[in-house]
Amino acid sequence: MPRKLSAEEVAAYLDSRPGWAVLSTIDSDGFPHSVPLGYFRLDRDVILGVRDGTRKVANIESNPNVSVMVEDGSTMADIRGVMIQGRARIVRESGEALELARAGARARGVPESEWPTAPRPGAAYIRVTPVRTLSWDYGTPTSDRG
Repeated sequence: MPRKLSAEEVAAYLDSRPGWAVLSTIDSDGFPHSVPLGYFRLDRDVILGVRDGTRKVANIESNPNVSVMVEDGSTMADIRGVMIQGRARIVRESGEALELARAGARARGVPESEWPTAPRPGAAYIRVTPVRTLSWDYGTPTSDRG
């Protein structure tokens, strides 16, 4: 059995890996639609950048329930990850989109002098507010937790 990460470990793990996550939405036919997207965390929320008008955007507009998964490792001996199940909303409003673009640049370590000054045309953001967080760490046996 994998051990679960503490809330602090989940936050540290997600913040140490701003990069790629798998977003799963529900298509109109009821099947999951899963795609990799760039992400970063802002407070408790997970922010993902997207092109507006895509299938994932339409799916969220129909059903805001999503999951976001980040995982690493290459064998059962070292796999660990986090899955956030939450409610998503599409951010298009230029002021909020610019704030998120700047927060994303900050999370990636971009110098402040190079942060965006306007939202990118055709871009939107998905802001996921967690409802439930699941985690796993196969690298630390549960018997070692003390």
